[in-house]
Amino acid sequence: MSALTLDRPWVEFDLGGPMQVLSWALNRPGFVTASRILWREVRNADLPPDLDVEAWLKHELEARGATDAVTLLTSRDIRQVRDCIVTVGGTTAHAVATTGLSNAESVGHRVDRAGKDWGTINVALRIDTPLSQAALIEVMSIVVQARTTAVIEVDHTLPTGRATGTGTDCVAVAAPAGDALFAGLHTEIGEAAGRAVYTAVLEGARDWMETVRRDDDVA
Repeated sequence: MSALTLDRPWVEFDLGGPMQVLSWALNRPGFVTASRILWREVRNADLPPDLDVEAWLKHELEARGATDAVTLLTSRDIRQVRDCIVTVGGTTAHAVATTGLSNAESVGHRVDRAGKDWGTINVALRIDTPLSQAALIEVMSIVVQARTTAVIEVDHTLPTGRATGTGTDCVAVAAPAGDALFAGLHTEIGEAAGRAVYTAVLEGARDWMETVRRDDDVA
């Protein structure tokens, strides 16, 4: 049975049980315990400038019976979600990503996006190895590194330089609570996490470059 369920405008990533999750998601940010991560597809019409987005999302989650879920918002067609599972030694990493670059930025600079369509890159990663909070933070750094590397590889050029992400990216990382202290690039955990995220984001970014960018559509 797949861990992913597509029910447009939602995608649900079933973590397989309660796990520690670290994110800066709109719903349940920071360190929390959750058993699922959700994406909610939105369009500009869903989020007018005067809307209280947090209240709107709370209502949407209540209607779905999902206020417990760490929840991400994306304007990418949710059907373009990509996932990748990588096993290295005793660690399996499952990355899920939606990738849109319509509000891309080159780190250290800002482009005026007033009146434009906004995209985002949302990544969730599940690690099956029990980790300490410190190790989970280290995994977060690898996820961001992998995402950025994938975006750089598609060579989306802006007036300020090559795109490295978007202004509204979000990452959520999940793992069982445990004692593992390290999850860097020299570890099985870091290798599996990095490759899974890199692959999922790269596939989504290439699709955006080939289709949405070409068609000048929303991402």
